[in-house]
Amino acid sequence: MAFSLRQLQYFIAVAEKGSVSSAAHTLSISQSTMTEALRELELDLGFKLLERHARGAALTLKGHQFLRHARKILGDVADARRALAGAEATALTGRLSIGVTPLVAGYIYPDLIARFRRAFAGVTVEAVEDAGDYLEHLLIGGELDVAVMVLPQERRSPALQTETVEISPYRLWTPLGHRALAQERVSLRDLSGEPHVLLTIDEIAEASEVVWRRLGIRPPVAFRTRSVEAVRSLVATGAGVAVLPDLTYRPWSLEGDKIEARALIDEVPAVEVATAWRRGSPLSAAAAGFVALAATRHAGRGR
Repeated sequence: MAFSLRQLQYFIAVAEKGSVSSAAHTLSISQSTMTEALRELELDLGFKLLERHARGAALTLKGHQFLRHARKILGDVADARRALAGAEATALTGRLSIGVTPLVAGYIYPDLIARFRRAFAGVTVEAVEDAGDYLEHLLIGGELDVAVMVLPQERRSPALQTETVEISPYRLWTPLGHRALAQERVSLRDLSGEPHVLLTIDEIAEASEVVWRRLGIRPPVAFRTRSVEAVRSLVATGAGVAVLPDLTYRPWSLEGDKIEARALIDEVPAVEVATAWRRGSPLSAAAAGFVALAATRHAGRGR
C-alpha cells in the first residue's frame, strides 16, 4: 500500500468532524485538496471509507474498521519519533544534505535545523537554497538526501515522495487604517482597483494571479519582489496590499510600521510545505530522522 500519513490525518479528521468541509477548515486546507486525498486513499485501499450525504460524511463499515488501524499507525509513528529524539538519536553520526526553497529558508528551516541539531548532534548538515524545480533535479540525481519545499499546486512530481511539514492559508495584508479592515473577511474583487505588491518566490505571486483570473479582475501591480521584507515595508507604508501565506506574517515592518491582515472570502489554496525525497529511494537514518522530526511541526498545529 502506498497511502501517506497525510491521507490518514485527513481521514481521521473527517471521521472526527463528520464532514469534509469542517475537517478541511480545522486543518486550514482547501476542501478540494482534502477530497482528492481521500479519493486517492479509497482507490489505494480498494474500498469506500465514507458515505457522503447532505449533512456531511459518515463512515462505512470498513471505514470504521480502518479508522482503528489509521489511529494505530499514527500512534506508532508518534512513538517512533519520540524514540528518535531519545538517547539513540544523539549517537547517530554521518552527513545530511538538505535543499530548501526560498520561503522555507526564511520561515521554517531555521526552526527545523535547530531542533534537528539538538536531537542529532553528531550529524553534519549541509544545506542549499534554490528553486523547487532545481531541488527536484538534485534529489533525483542523488545530490540531496531530502528537501523542504513549497509544493506546487497543480504539478506535483511523481518522482518525489512527500510528507507535510506545514499548511498555511493566505491572508490579505494592508497598512494600518485601510478600508478593508472594516470587515473580518474580504474579497479581492472589492480590491480590484488597489495596487498589489507581489512576492515572486515559490509561486506565491501566481496564487494571486490565479484568483484574479477566476474573478475576472486585473489589479494594478505596484511592485514585484523576491523579498518578503520588501513586501512588508511597501504594504506598511501604503504602496499597496499583498496576499501572502500566514506563515510569513509579522505585524511590523523593519521600519516599525504596522501591518494588518484579514482572512479572504475567495478560495486560495493554502501553501503546503513538505519534506521531499526521491520516490523508491531508501532514506538514510539521518534523513529519516529529519523527516520524522519535521512532520511533528504539522502534527502539532491546528489540531
